[in-house]
Amino acid sequence: MPQIPEKIHELTVGQLAARSGAAVSALHFYEAKGLISSRRTPGNQRRYSRDTLRRVAFIRAAQRVGIPLATIREALARLPEERTPTREDWARLSEAWRSELDERIKQLNRLRDHLTDCIGCGCLSLSTCVLSNPDDVFGERLVGSRLMAERTRQEED
Repeated sequence: MPQIPEKIHELTVGQLAARSGAAVSALHFYEAKGLISSRRTPGNQRRYSRDTLRRVAFIRAAQRVGIPLATIREALARLPEERTPTREDWARLSEAWRSELDERIKQLNRLRDHLTDCIGCGCLSLSTCVLSNPDDVFGERLVGSRLMAERTRQEED
């Protein structure tokens, strides 16, 4: 991994890509989505502050656990612009996602525990399907293909 001398306070997009492990196209995408920012040189080249490395690492870690980009952008907007975010800043942001991640883990555990039933079902028993009907929330109203038709109509509205 290329080292960047301490006296260099800004990184080119290539340096940022090499150091962060993110593709140049991903960095451009993050910038277009407002997750990171750069300044332009007189020659219209992007220059990123060194703290962008930490922001990119945070974005990539959050994406790996399934946090949507819009949520990541909101979190990054709460970070200070005038200094490199601290460990406490990152801890505060990640703590806010803990309950969301715990719920996802719970759902994945339930899916894992019922996967054999799901594969064997063939989606013929939507009234008891843990994917289409978790906790049997539709069981009192409709069953089978009528449930599927109702859900399709609701999505069209």
